[in-house]
Formats: sequence, C-alpha cells, structure tokens
Amino acid sequence: MTSPDDMRALGRRLAAVLRPGDLLVLNGALGTGKTTLVQGIGAGLGVRGPVTSPTFVIARVHPSLTDGPALVHADAYRLASPAEVDDLDLDASLETSVTVVEWGGGMAEGLAADRLEVSIALAGPGAGLADPGAGPGGPGGVPGGAGPDQEPRTVRMEGHGARWDTAPVPRA
Repeated sequence: MTSPDDMRALGRRLAAVLRPGDLLVLNGALGTGKTTLVQGIGAGLGVRGPVTSPTFVIARVHPSLTDGPALVHADAYRLASPAEVDDLDLDASLETSVTVVEWGGGMAEGLAADRLEVSIALAGPGAGLADPGAGPGGPGGVPGGAGPDQEPRTVRMEGHGARWDTAPVPRA
C-alpha cells in the first residue's frame, strides 16, 4: 500500500464489513494515513463529510446519508488517560454507530470488549521519520496530513472479541 488512494480504498473495503456497534482503534505515527483510512471508511459507509482529522475538536459525528450507521470519529492524541476518553461519552452512541478512535491504543480499549485494532506504519526508507511522540507539526508530519505520498505502508488488523472471530477482515 503506497498511496492515499490505496488507504482510502482499504477503508471502503473495511466499511463493507462494519456494522453498528463496531469499535476500531487506530494506531500509527503521525503521517501514516490514519485519517485517510477513516476517509475511506466514511465514503464506504455513505456518511456526510468531509471526514477530516478531529485532532483539535477531539470527536466528530458524521451522520449517515444512506440509512446506515453514523461514523463517530475521535482522536485521543491530546488526551492524557483512558478516563478522558470515557468523559467523551463515546459509549453513548457505540451501539448505533461505527466508532473509530485514532491514537486509541492504551486509551480506548475499555469502550468495548469487541474491537478491531488497526496499526499502520511506514515501511519504506522514511520509516524512521515518523515520530509518534513528536506532536503536531513535529518530525513526521502534521495532524491530518499524509506522510510522503508514495511511501510504502504496512497495515495490520487484529480483531478482539467474538464479533471479530468470524468477521471477514479485508487484506491490506
């Protein structure tokens, strides 16, 4: 997977297996394509957009335009603890929406026993440039931006809970 279009296409394929109540926890350094993947999920779910990084607003709700589930898109980057994720009340709409939490590792797993964890990493020569601790505007990119557009990425998806024991997860 090397381009933003590839990442969006993966998101659209993933959206085809998502249903209300699904929680996705996205992990990856700045600029690896987390928001780009969510743009593809939003397109596949047929939600009102545009889907942009929620880094500064923390969470956005994108209602469905097709009678499907809404997309709740959150960003835990600026949050200090799982308790702050809990304060967002994401669980209030969890059963009726598809909820995606960027930077959710170690923060959002408590929202649901069943979740799909998606890890994205740069795999090419610039792989060492994306520093997850650099903060917005630091080395590795800017919030919501893409890393070098044609840089190869690896995407790993790991399901947790009964929901993902049998759900078909698209290949990256």
